[in-house]
Amino acid sequence: MASLKDVARLASVSLMTVSRAINNPDLLKPETLKQVQHAIDVLNYVPDLSARKIRGKNTNLSCVGVLAIGTASAPFSVEILLAIERCAEKYGWDSFVINIPSGDELTRAARQILSRRPDGIIITGAQLCEINIPELLRDKKLVLTNCFDPGNRVLPAYIPDDYHGQYDATEYLIQRGYRRPLCLWPPAECLSSGLRRDAVQHAWLNAGLSVSQLIQHNMVLSDIHYRDVVTLIDHYTKGNSPLFDCIICGNDQIAFVAYQVLLTRGISIPEQAGVLGFENMAGAGEFFYPPLTTIRSPYHLLGETAALHLIEEREPSGLTYVPCRILSRDSL
Repeated sequence: MASLKDVARLASVSLMTVSRAINNPDLLKPETLKQVQHAIDVLNYVPDLSARKIRGKNTNLSCVGVLAIGTASAPFSVEILLAIERCAEKYGWDSFVINIPSGDELTRAARQILSRRPDGIIITGAQLCEINIPELLRDKKLVLTNCFDPGNRVLPAYIPDDYHGQYDATEYLIQRGYRRPLCLWPPAECLSSGLRRDAVQHAWLNAGLSVSQLIQHNMVLSDIHYRDVVTLIDHYTKGNSPLFDCIICGNDQIAFVAYQVLLTRGISIPEQAGVLGFENMAGAGEFFYPPLTTIRSPYHLLGETAALHLIEEREPSGLTYVPCRILSRDSL
């Protein structure tokens, strides 16, 4: 790993100038700062901002760094971070989180997380996503959860089994006699959306039912795409009589809007239309009235298992699917 001296030598400046560029960039002339930053980028230099560590012969982890892609600000997946923190604390280790809004900032965040010299790193996604591991992290002790790198089949990655969770829930719907579902999915750009939609179609066909009975729509990707739920439910409603017997919601946010629309239109749940969600957003399903039947995304287990993988120094395992289970409540 490059040193402060290497950066100073390449930038043709003093060690003090490099230090100022890192800690007090406002004190430098723009051209000097640019010169130092270029050297940092070329050398992939990571400043050591960590507190002094006292290491003995024990090679167990003492600090887990978490690089969260929106996870800390997403109410439905923040449980991943809580599980990592609790697991680390249980075993007497430290943990810290660096949250970024999107995967586009992974390289910058990688430098930031390495500056604290963690003994292992977990990358999490607020929603299931593909990522490209930055070069800086490829030789580190690394585990992914709720995300994966399609170009690295060895790297341990724990992701929710959305497909089978949705498949099992669809079989449950069919067993309860539902035959005219309105399926409202998140935007097609969301990786989990396609998995859940495919699962419904396959379960439907395997039950000997016609796919033409499925009314399916994806939200249009935008900051206000959940408003599409209102328009779609109204389109398939005549007066206060729905043309569907249940709504399969691609996530609990869609279910939340669907509840409001149905109840505002005078359509009773589940007597006139059942509702099925997905994720069990921070336990919010119990606060719906009637309580929402949903599929529990295993966020706690995703976080805990990722932490234990590092803690127990498990062998690389590639992609591991963690089961999603249905929570049967009163909306079906």
